[in-house]
Amino acid sequence: MIRLIDTLLERNSLNRRLHWTTIASEKALLALIGILTIVASVQSLNEMYLFGKIGLPDLFLLFIYAEIIGMIGAFYSTSRIPVTLPIIIAITALCRLIIMQSKDSEALVLVAEASAILVLSCAAYVMSLKDRHSLEKLQSSDDADDKRS
Repeated sequence: MIRLIDTLLERNSLNRRLHWTTIASEKALLALIGILTIVASVQSLNEMYLFGKIGLPDLFLLFIYAEIIGMIGAFYSTSRIPVTLPIIIAITALCRLIIMQSKDSEALVLVAEASAILVLSCAAYVMSLKDRHSLEKLQSSDDADDKRS
């Protein structure tokens, strides 16, 4: 009995048995997020139609929805989410916030939001350099494998 419990709780065995649940729940949640994003987009478009006015914050919001759908599409095509996409979504959300509140907010708040955009932009740049370096490393290892063959 103890051996059976040890076998069931063995790290690699447990990881293999639980791995499918992680993948299934991740895909299900991302599909739900995608569906809800489309619903939110339709609601926003309906509000714009009813008010008869489209403002810059509305366009930024639609852009955020498009980026979220793009991020989900990237996950389904590559089975990974590029880190830069959520950073770009955050930058867009901060830009929308600045546009919506720029007249009413204090200067220090505006500087803080702009600083956050700068930090996120630097992070996105560093991550793109990391991705480029990883791609070059992968290509050089593939070239080395081809030469050995």
